[in-house]
Amino acid sequence: MLVAVNRLTTRQNIGRELEDILPRPTPAKAEEFMNKILVVDDNSNERNGLCRLLERAGYDVRSAADGEEALQKVRSDNFDLVLLDIWMPRMDGLELLAQLPKESRPKAMVITGDEAPETLLRSLREEASAFIPKPIQPSDLLRLIKDTMATRSGPDPIRVLSAEPNWVALRFPCDMQTAARVENVVEQLNKSLPREIREPVRMAFHELLMNAIEWGGRLNPNAFAQIDCLRTRKLIMCRITDPGEGFDPANLECEAITVRAAAPIAHSQTREKKGLRPGGYGIQLAKSLMDDLVYNEAHNEVAMIKYLN
Repeated sequence: MLVAVNRLTTRQNIGRELEDILPRPTPAKAEEFMNKILVVDDNSNERNGLCRLLERAGYDVRSAADGEEALQKVRSDNFDLVLLDIWMPRMDGLELLAQLPKESRPKAMVITGDEAPETLLRSLREEASAFIPKPIQPSDLLRLIKDTMATRSGPDPIRVLSAEPNWVALRFPCDMQTAARVENVVEQLNKSLPREIREPVRMAFHELLMNAIEWGGRLNPNAFAQIDCLRTRKLIMCRITDPGEGFDPANLECEAITVRAAAPIAHSQTREKKGLRPGGYGIQLAKSLMDDLVYNEAHNEVAMIKYLN
């Protein structure tokens, strides 16, 4: 379920390697006692190794060997987070996600070696907060757990409009945490692509998504953006729609596309005054990385296209 040292080696070694590499934490004060986590995995070596990692990080940890045992524990105790594998006997991880009680549902993170788009999309539809393919660095896993704990409770803010592997549509609030999750989903969906295609798509999507939630959504969690990711034998297309009124491409004072020789950093100064992150090169970068970049008339919707042949 996670890696030890630099990469996951064998299941038999994971517990021993974690013992060797993980530092002993400073004991937590009573008032700093951290959240309760349930670890669900049918492999005892991986389950025990992960429990030790989390305990040393200061978490209160319980474990279960399959989905049925986990569901019983969730119904009888209060957990802040469930870390679960997918393929287990009696009840698998996807079934467990579907049966978690709505009224006291803990957050859930899937850690699995199954990277099939169908598994990812069903996990998302069942409101998993994160889908993490193996292998993963222990430090990265702890960071993701911390970030997940920090998110607001309640129903998953990402709404799945379409979960077909060749047509994924998501609607989500315009905040950075949710946007990071959306990026992770798209990155996992494209993982089977050659690197020379996957990396340009990832970089262009990031820039255009940031533009959408910062400019169109004004980083307002009550405003919603939408992405549609289509994939055929010949191309990949990602369409991003933001809730804003659009923009005038001839008046982009915060974008590097407006740079003039007399004021080469004017757009950076404008961004700083507006409290925006450093940048302004997103549109130019996306144009250079993709085969086609098409805006609608209002410029609050953009389609980026990369051909596969």
